Amino acid sequence: MWHRGPRPQDGRVTEIITGLSMSPLELLAVPGAVALVVARWLPRAARPRVTIAAGAVLALSAIVLSVVGIRWQMLPVLAGAALALPSALSPLLRRRTGRPAWRARWWLALPGSVACIGLIATGPVAVWAFPVPVFPEPSGRFAVGTRVVQWTDPHRPETATADPRDRRTVVVQLWYPARKSPAGAQRARYLGRTEHEARTVSEALARHVGLPGFLVDGVPRARTHSVFNAPVAGGSGRFPVVLFSPGLGGVRTQNTAWAEELASHGYVVAALDHPYDSAAVVLADGRTITAKVTSTGDPDKDEKLGIGWTAVRAADLSFVLTQLGRLDRGETADPLTGRLDTGRAAVTGHSIGGGSAVQAARQDRRFAAVIDLDGYPYDPTSRPLHQPALALTQAITPDTDPRYIPRLTKVLKLNTATSYRLTVPGAAHLTFMDAPLYLPPVPSILGSLGRTESPHLVAATTLAFLDTTLRHRPDALTAVLSAYGDLTVYHPGNSR
Repeated sequence: MWHRGPRPQDGRVTEIITGLSMSPLELLAVPGAVALVVARWLPRAARPRVTIAAGAVLALSAIVLSVVGIRWQMLPVLAGAALALPSALSPLLRRRTGRPAWRARWWLALPGSVACIGLIATGPVAVWAFPVPVFPEPSGRFAVGTRVVQWTDPHRPETATADPRDRRTVVVQLWYPARKSPAGAQRARYLGRTEHEARTVSEALARHVGLPGFLVDGVPRARTHSVFNAPVAGGSGRFPVVLFSPGLGGVRTQNTAWAEELASHGYVVAALDHPYDSAAVVLADGRTITAKVTSTGDPDKDEKLGIGWTAVRAADLSFVLTQLGRLDRGETADPLTGRLDTGRAAVTGHSIGGGSAVQAARQDRRFAAVIDLDGYPYDPTSRPLHQPALALTQAITPDTDPRYIPRLTKVLKLNTATSYRLTVPGAAHLTFMDAPLYLPPVPSILGSLGRTESPHLVAATTLAFLDTTLRHRPDALTAVLSAYGDLTVYHPGNSR
């Protein structure tokens, strides 16, 4: 079972309090602003003390937050307080000058006070809607390490550029079982190795989905439960490998909660950035490659384009598996040498990444299992799979592409190994990534499972599948999967 763990401390004044997504200063500013509005309605003797105390708290909070970086969600709080300030200070100033205190009649002042309270309340609501994501604490026995590698395939030209000398390069983030780090060890940022990379990626993702970048400015502030370059877990055991391809415009970190959970249970997860497809890819030399691949909105055109897109991604996945094998054999010095069991490798992906995983498994039998997280299979040739497969799909509605489930069903029925399709009630397309942790919980976008249950569901179902197929543990798989939705099992030569 996953639990919300304490936020790792990094010494900043704006550190997030567990479960609230607000810093102590932000939490002080909100009641301070409310008190400033309410002061004019208090008994005459209490007004000066409340006004002075609330004003002092607000001033201190505003000054410090301005220095360390104020979040946009706090601007309506400060605006509401600023509008209430003249009304709150006027009686005090008149009292000091000896002038008679003038106060608007209550029925004239009430609408203004209500408006100020409404403006102040907008701040916490905005924090709740667009929080700094708090990642579930991994439940396995291992701590989690992470690092980023960059590999270039000398045999594959980069088809997205006109330079004939350009070769396909991928950026890969590894999450792996690690030794426990010392207390206070710096946790890895969510979207990048550095603050600059995290903000670059966050802004690119916002542009990709048409959101103003400031709405999700809390996302690059987030820290995960991984530690960069942590020592690999002790022992001589070898870890199964799970490769991951993100959605269209997605990035390697988009399923970090899932990757950390798998790594804590003894898997090595290798998630890819696909240059010119991922929203932004920051290379080792500092260059940033932004997406050229975009949906046209026309299902027929996108299906034709998708065949080419998934072919490139499938080749990327096979190439990375090859590189992991070389790394394990010690062809390059690496802490994971001798610890990767590439003979037990699964290929996974979300959305078009799921379709790419299916394509990679078709053409590369080194993959022993495949997981498709709500991804449309693009290959039109209907070639069979030969590996156990798990497909998680969102709840099917009248708006679902009518070709999706029939195409997916055909792929699973043709498989020469047992396949599973789990349709999850209350799930939406973005349920299967980290998005529920930081976007507004709008059911049509994120589903209705909530911020805690969404990542738990993805981790629990896929971990059970991987334990069964890669580790050959006793088969309670159907019971686990059935607990989360409508399960259909496709046995070879059988429809169910």
